Amino acid sequence: QVQLVESGGGLVQAGGSLRLSCAASGGTFSTYAMGWFRQAPGKEREFVAAISRLGMSTSYQDSVKGRFTISRDDAKSILYLQMNKLMPEDTAVYYCVVDRRGNRAAVLAGTGLYWGEGTLVTVSS
Repeated sequence: QVQLVESGGGLVQAGGSLRLSCAASGGTFSTYAMGWFRQAPGKEREFVAAISRLGMSTSYQDSVKGRFTISRDDAKSILYLQMNKLMPEDTAVYYCVVDRRGNRAAVLAGTGLYWGEGTLVTVSS
């Protein structure tokens, strides 16, 4: 069983930055493919970013490319999402996800994953 705990959400003005963290326990972190999803009020959950085992490759939703950066620290078992140039449309609950098999495609598809409880990001205009 994998436990995921997100932190770092909060209220920020448009144009500002936040860094989300996701602490993982209960398995071998370095073998996981991981990612972030988000769900805005009244909308469906959507993919934000993914990172492969060892951080060799990353993927992003088009709307966050150039503004968000996903990274991982395998020594600390922490996944990060650095969010810059935040916009009001980035307001959402952000969820950390894990594929224990190391399958990045599964992260992109949002299937068969472990999910955290989420952390709220609110961007004011």
